[in-house]
Amino acid sequence: MSSDAQPVALEANQPRQFYRGGPAIAAFRNRDVADLGPEDWVASTTTQFGKDEAGLSRLPDGRWLRDAVAADPALWLGAQHAAEFGADTALLVKLLDAGQRLPVHCHPSDAFASAHLGCRHGKTEAWIVIGTSGPDPTVYIGFREDVPAAVAAEWVSTQDSAAMLGALNPVKVSPGDTVFVPAGVPHAIGEGVFIVELQQPTDFSVTLEWRGFLADAEAGHLGLGYDKALDCLERRAQSPEDLVRRTQALTGPAVDLFDAQADPFFRADRLHVSGTAALEPSFGVFVVLEGAGTLGPVAVHRGSTVVVPHAAGEVVVTGDVVAVRCRPPSVSSPGS
Repeated sequence: MSSDAQPVALEANQPRQFYRGGPAIAAFRNRDVADLGPEDWVASTTTQFGKDEAGLSRLPDGRWLRDAVAADPALWLGAQHAAEFGADTALLVKLLDAGQRLPVHCHPSDAFASAHLGCRHGKTEAWIVIGTSGPDPTVYIGFREDVPAAVAAEWVSTQDSAAMLGALNPVKVSPGDTVFVPAGVPHAIGEGVFIVELQQPTDFSVTLEWRGFLADAEAGHLGLGYDKALDCLERRAQSPEDLVRRTQALTGPAVDLFDAQADPFFRADRLHVSGTAALEPSFGVFVVLEGAGTLGPVAVHRGSTVVVPHAAGEVVVTGDVVAVRCRPPSVSSPGS
């Protein structure tokens, strides 16, 4: 069996960001260094917007994971996935520690990204809350009421932060909550919220609230200008009940963390293993939340992150382990 056909433990990968955070990642990973940044890009084959390498994950032997996957997509991703996506994992997983409230922003859809950014993927994403701190851990998701295009443009032009944030649905969160964020839906993550984030594999953000966060307005619109970039904003009202799930009390060997609306973009379940469990072959990114044991040949514990190639086959998990398993969208067999 190829050495690439085994699960691989990954070190932290924290490219520079514009906002504060990082201590929750350091504590989770049991690291002394708490100032490396608020995001850990796990098993990433995606670069930061406009960068050549920042954001990419390295394997223990020094290769970029991106290059290893490109060299043998079927081994890493499976033949069906490779037939649909080539060497594209179709997935980016992050740990994100909001040390301050993030700005109000949104992400383009597949159609917008294809038309204006030359990319197959937009950036639908979802959050799995794994920790909170402070008195008011809150996320803000979708407009409470429909917002006319001219009003949204005025808010951005005048940088009316109070109006933008006030127009969103505030949702208090606790560990086990999940939030699905469709492309276009405006959102912000509040201070003290620590998440595992799944998303499409891009770094496309339209930052409506740039003042006090970004260097200038030019950094906020993907080089398109706000007149064009705001076309990707979902201005219709959203109901948090359609986007937020409370999963902490759900038990069983595997708890599906998202509704079917997420399936075209990514999948995630929370595994509860006590003893042994055999997992079906799949490319996957694992974040261990609690306990200790093994994932195939890899020893794991709270804070471990592991990438599993499809060619690893039926991987066996042993021990007492709670982990989030993140996977790309499923690809149907030909003719199915």
